[in-house]
Amino acid sequence: MAAKACREALDEAGWAANSVDVVIGACGVMEQPIPGTSVLVHHELGLQKSGIPCFDINMTCLSFLAALDQVSLAMKAGRYRRALVFASDIASAGLNFSQPEMSAIFGDGAAAVCIEATEDGPAILGARFMTLSGGKDLAHLRAGGTRMRIDDGFETLSKAAQFHMDAFGIFKAAGRYLPKLIADTLADTKVSIAEVDTLICHQASAPALEYVRHLIKVRPERVVDVFREQGNQIATSLPSALYTAHNQGLLRKGSHALLLGTSAGVSLGAMVMRF
Repeated sequence: MAAKACREALDEAGWAANSVDVVIGACGVMEQPIPGTSVLVHHELGLQKSGIPCFDINMTCLSFLAALDQVSLAMKAGRYRRALVFASDIASAGLNFSQPEMSAIFGDGAAAVCIEATEDGPAILGARFMTLSGGKDLAHLRAGGTRMRIDDGFETLSKAAQFHMDAFGIFKAAGRYLPKLIADTLADTKVSIAEVDTLICHQASAPALEYVRHLIKVRPERVVDVFREQGNQIATSLPSALYTAHNQGLLRKGSHALLLGTSAGVSLGAMVMRF
């Protein structure tokens, strides 16, 4: 699924897979602990002997935003000229469908973007991230690492392989800090909320998107909403909404977009881009 999204992005950019300088996986949930998903996708793209480096960045639902931020810094340092960044999450693999109030909001998906360093093209004007680790237990998937082991027994391991979330707790924790994060990020970039043409959010839930519309007050239609069709695709939500905005012609040259999201942890992130 991730490789398919990467191929589509490469085709649209007119790039050969071996023309990129780095491949970055930005998945909320990896396919396996070792090696990371980026290696598996790298292989699927036929890059086995290319020597092109790849690695994974994980900030759960904010992984894609964090990857964009790190790529921009590396490009500014002259490390890369072209990057392929993908997010791919199979949320359904870890859901307890006997709890529809939680499981019904999620969806599976993949998305990818090609990023190139240019003098006068799209640019990240500013970004901010914050983590409130007091909320570490509000959303968790405990299996898949060293915490839960085979010795703990199948039943224990099986329960740990299911995702658990206190949706209201995350909403409450993030909502308290989101207005200031948005204001500070806009202040860093000297772009006012009125000058933001499009808001591209992590599709956490319908109430979360409604809260963002409430925060901006004016022209709430600027918020890209694909939740009804795609659900919360974990880290894929943001690039999936970005892809929709691109296809709808919302990312016009010179326009501004605010990318916004929350993730388990609890973490928050905001980024202003000029297209």
